[in-house]
Amino acid sequence: MSIDLADYDQLAKKAIRSFWKTRTQAKQTQKDSGKSDQGERANVTSGKNLDEFLKLIEAIVKANGLKNADIHLERRTLTLPGYFRPTKLWDMLILNNGRLVAVIELKSHVGPSFGNNCNNRAEEAIGSANDLWTAYREGAFGKQPKPFLGWLMLVEDCEKSRCPVNSKEPHFPVFQEFQTASYAERYDLLCQKLVQENLYTAATTILSPRSAKTTGKYSELSELTGLKNFLITLAGHISAEAAR
Repeated sequence: MSIDLADYDQLAKKAIRSFWKTRTQAKQTQKDSGKSDQGERANVTSGKNLDEFLKLIEAIVKANGLKNADIHLERRTLTLPGYFRPTKLWDMLILNNGRLVAVIELKSHVGPSFGNNCNNRAEEAIGSANDLWTAYREGAFGKQPKPFLGWLMLVEDCEKSRCPVNSKEPHFPVFQEFQTASYAERYDLLCQKLVQENLYTAATTILSPRSAKTTGKYSELSELTGLKNFLITLAGHISAEAAR
């Protein structure tokens, strides 16, 4: 069976437009309520910025043979057991006949601050994956094939995310690929390594400028970490589950 990408590019552009419009609306709401001093973080934590990406993923699932899958998007149904901690809240869970088919985590990173926040995102992604796979090994989800684990990062495309960044090396040099890499490139490298080390089935970094509120414009840094490759991998996994 061939895979179906469900007109993903148009759906992705719609998701990008929604992301920036939702942020703008949230910022205006904060200003009107007198809470504008909360800054960019409040916009990120509003919980609705990436909803259209969840709809894109849902379209891929249904187009590739799992029209009747249990797709969980509500907060109360998004918790899975962990190994190093009791539970972890994810952004999307897909189950079929009681089997855990896919687990999705969506993140965004908008300036002006990129430094420590970039490291925090990396630590969270690595830790969450280790926790999930250890729980899987220990039978937390029953005896079943490995689920798809996906991580999507949307980064603001701007001068601060694109410019070279020097690393502090007081004792030992950082790996060569990180030397002077921009924050956008660091995310791209993170996604490559997350997949190469089998921490995630697929991981993607998408760049988008604030002006994409009207255009839906986005770009990628490598084919390996591009959105299309992420969705192809997901579609293949879903098709395999549908054939069981």
